[in-house]
Amino acid sequence: MLEDHQITVKQLSRIYEVSEPAIYKWIRKYSNKISKSERIVVEKESEGAKTIALLQRLSTLERVIGQKQLHIDYLEKVIELGSEEAGIDIKKKFASEPSVGSKRGATN
Repeated sequence: MLEDHQITVKQLSRIYEVSEPAIYKWIRKYSNKISKSERIVVEKESEGAKTIALLQRLSTLERVIGQKQLHIDYLEKVIELGSEEAGIDIKKKFASEPSVGSKRGATN
């Protein structure tokens, strides 16, 4: 599995609860595909791959923000048109504090 790049040395180390150097010693001693003079280089996830993943995440978040802003703009336009149709300022009417006698303002 390791020689076929299906699992990493770090993963093997965690699974079998042995150190990474022990895994490398085992590879040098028992591997058929890797000669004794050949070196194995294990690279961590590259900075480039991390950057690409972060850029993709950023793109997704920007798209979501754009959709939310369109929704807000739509709702504001609906309130504006409703205010014109009803002849009152709906925003001001519902943004004001409830009066003392109203159910929202009363405390039990």
